[in-house]
Amino acid sequence: MTNTYRRARHIEPAPVRTRDVRQSGHPVVKGILAMSSATILAVSGIGYFSVGSLGGNLSASELSIDRTKREATRDGAVDILLVGSDSRTDAQGNPLSEAELARLNAGVSDGEINTDTLMVIRVPADGSRATAVSIPRDTYIHDDEYGNMKINGVYATYAGEKRQELVERGMAAGPSMEQQVARAGQEGLIQAIADLTGVEVDHFAQVGLLGFALLTDAVGGVDVCLNEPVDEPLSGARFPAGEQTLDGAQALSFVRQRHDLPRGDLDRIVRQQAYMASLVQKTLSAGTLTNPAKLRDLANAAGRSVTLDQGWDIVGFAQQMSGLAGGNVTFTTIPVTSVNGVGDYGESIVTVDVAQVQRFMEDAVAPAPEDTTPGSAEAPVDPLLSGSEIYMLNAGTSAGLALAVGNLLGDLGGNVAEVSNAAPGIYSYSQVVALNPQDPAARDLAAKLGGLPITSNEGLDSTSLIVVVADDYTGPGADRVSDEPEASAVVGTPGEDFGATQVGPPIDAGGSGPRCVN
Repeated sequence: MTNTYRRARHIEPAPVRTRDVRQSGHPVVKGILAMSSATILAVSGIGYFSVGSLGGNLSASELSIDRTKREATRDGAVDILLVGSDSRTDAQGNPLSEAELARLNAGVSDGEINTDTLMVIRVPADGSRATAVSIPRDTYIHDDEYGNMKINGVYATYAGEKRQELVERGMAAGPSMEQQVARAGQEGLIQAIADLTGVEVDHFAQVGLLGFALLTDAVGGVDVCLNEPVDEPLSGARFPAGEQTLDGAQALSFVRQRHDLPRGDLDRIVRQQAYMASLVQKTLSAGTLTNPAKLRDLANAAGRSVTLDQGWDIVGFAQQMSGLAGGNVTFTTIPVTSVNGVGDYGESIVTVDVAQVQRFMEDAVAPAPEDTTPGSAEAPVDPLLSGSEIYMLNAGTSAGLALAVGNLLGDLGGNVAEVSNAAPGIYSYSQVVALNPQDPAARDLAAKLGGLPITSNEGLDSTSLIVVVADDYTGPGADRVSDEPEASAVVGTPGEDFGATQVGPPIDAGGSGPRCVN
């Protein structure tokens, strides 16, 4: 993949072709199950399989992404745009029944669909890991055609314009119109994602409201954990605190709640990531992959809930990911500058710095260097580094410095909990801050960053360390920040809730239980 965005990129019309539904499975059942489980990860639990066959019952949109111009620079990586929409239809365009709408607490749509879940999923060429980067639904962007808007409204805007054009041309309502409307929305959204992230999309997958419920039920429920009990009537989320197993309808309420959460949409994204990590973990478990009934349920759920771009070699992609383990599946979120910003018409928005987002994507989705892979023979994980929570603070004028150094520490196995800007006037030089300056972990961290001084803060706990990077920092990671000045590109008016860019801690699909979230 190249992260250099080209505006002239072209999306070809869909070819007229006959889909071959005879994709019989390989006789080695273990291989089929490995491929199936890996593919589930790539689109948030959407299965492309049944026992003995793969991919025959999936819906393909008219979208066909032209990748021929990228062949000279391709590194074998795959970038997937995963879209969760509020559509009240299934993948074939059939309206959900009144009973299904009632069970999902979905109500009736008031127009074109919105894309309330957006993730760019990166799988490197060797299929060894996957990184899913969430984009908040209220992220405020500039669109060359329609001006400033929330990114979750891009699909609906392009789709609505196309619908109006087709009606004015006299086209009758029906499947042909809906396919063209959907394609216009998909193309507009892919372009917006490229503008924001600098990442060109290889494949597109879309799931409606029904998908969360069907896929959750197909694996026998998904385990989650809440820090506090919730009772929020708009989403239907009513859950006690602690660990619990959710059925399909409950899972949809769990991932849709955004009111009464401390950080609004950001906490909702963390919920989505925790849910998806648990879903991936459960799907990769032996109990799911050796149960033919569950595999059939997953295949049926996929048939009703997922739409893909044309020309995606699902079997080949699944083979690429056949060795994937849950601990190598990571969910994270783009950096944001505020969650209570104000848009052009007074609406509440999430603001981002486009330059920061693109730098983050370059680091977050790049394949890990072989000589710094945690746990590798060349660079074993340092237990002192991995046993502490590291908080990165940028106290200098070089945008992205704290993020670059934090990413380097992450490559070395460090547990970077948060990256943000330091409050003005607090720090004037680079340092490591610890409860005890003689702490071996603090001394180890300071040494790895070029011999930084260590200062004390009695307000910290024994497992927390702060790394402050200021304008005097020249240690490891500094060379990852470009020397060229880069103009800030923040759309809308940022709020004052952060006062600094925030990056949420990553969530992975490993471990022995669900992560507790708000």
